[in-house]
Amino acid sequence: MNISKTEEVYELIPSAKRLIKSLRDIGYDFSTAVADLVDNSIEAGASIVDIQVIFSGNNSFVRISDNGKGMSMSELKEAMRYGSERTYHKEDLGKFGLGLKTASMSQCQCFSIASRKDKSKDIVSFTWDLDHIEKVNRWEIFSPKNEKLIEVLYDPLKNQTGIVVLWEKLDRILGYKRPYGDKARIKLNSMCRELEEYLAMVFHKFLSNEIPGKKLEIFINNNKIGPWDPFARKEPNSKQLSEIKIDLEHEGISGDLILKPYILPAKEEFTSFGAFQNSAGPANWNQQQGFYIYRSNRMIQSGGWCGLRTIDEHTKLCRIELSFSPQFDNAFKINVAKMTVQLPMQVRELIDETISPIVKLAREYYDRKNKSSSKPHHKPDHTPPLKNQTDSKGSSFLHFGDNPYNPNEQSLFTQNLFTLDEIEEKANNLATEKEKHVIKSIFQRLRKALFKGE
Repeated sequence: MNISKTEEVYELIPSAKRLIKSLRDIGYDFSTAVADLVDNSIEAGASIVDIQVIFSGNNSFVRISDNGKGMSMSELKEAMRYGSERTYHKEDLGKFGLGLKTASMSQCQCFSIASRKDKSKDIVSFTWDLDHIEKVNRWEIFSPKNEKLIEVLYDPLKNQTGIVVLWEKLDRILGYKRPYGDKARIKLNSMCRELEEYLAMVFHKFLSNEIPGKKLEIFINNNKIGPWDPFARKEPNSKQLSEIKIDLEHEGISGDLILKPYILPAKEEFTSFGAFQNSAGPANWNQQQGFYIYRSNRMIQSGGWCGLRTIDEHTKLCRIELSFSPQFDNAFKINVAKMTVQLPMQVRELIDETISPIVKLAREYYDRKNKSSSKPHHKPDHTPPLKNQTDSKGSSFLHFGDNPYNPNEQSLFTQNLFTLDEIEEKANNLATEKEKHVIKSIFQRLRKALFKGE
């Protein structure tokens, strides 16, 4: 038998109509799909994202437009490709080259994108349509020709650069035999309210201008969305504990995970009942306790303990910000829809040990306040209060006792008070390169010991 020494290679192109339908079901809902498009707008340098949700039966549509840098025709063609090729920077919100397409098709059967990169040049646009794919069974896009569609699609780009995404045939959003009925209209209104809450939470750092160089405003049907801060940092009785850094090494990449613990005020400590209700969050107090996980300042998870502990009424005031860089996406097993993450196995136990004394502190605080509020009003509560102290650099300290540090008192001790971070920084400045790793390890153990009260 003669065996050919020439390697035979065959290209197998997937069936377009079968695969594109399968990709509609990878985990998006309406809110998360829109959020994925907002990610793209932020990456494109947009400062305004305008979302229009128009109910008109079978002709209902969703339009998301921005004032970012836009794309040329060749760039737009590539962006329309499933698994588009592009270079992702270290802190980019995108990852797989799928989000624009899979997020859109998860909600509708047809979507179009218009782009303008230069105000002196024409607008370019392309369409993905499931009906067309079903007929030809090829991965084909085409330029829209319908004049009414083009008018709706192009209108936001008349006087600016940017991108417009238009969703039509909203089968996953309406999903009724009579899409002109009241049920469909009421459902769409409800989805818009949920979308507002979700975007206010997920992009709260951008909406509150916390991210340098990334000012952002989002509008839904001409109503501006305000940020929802899960840590109620504007409330004077919210407690922020010291920041914690945890070393992570995965697939040859090393870096830090940043934990910022907060203990929110008890109900009676909020400035108003409205503020208390607002801080409860979309899922209410108990379900909103736990980790708030951020990737490049964009929230991925809102609440829950990632399997480290169970939801408990007594710990509902504890919320912990956990931030990681996209370089650790594989370690956190982030999915395409950016909806689910898992704590990396190599630091899972360390994270649990680190947060245990924080959760205990939150539980004790809740129990003390709950016990205090249940006492008769004529019997004063002599339980020492939980004090919040802030140094000149904004680092906060929690203190139980009758004699907390008074920042107005000038003593030899208070004048020479350093935070743990400052001491570590000074030690690193004096250390050699070989010693710095040892110092980092020592201070990690020291922080754990201090939190446990050892």
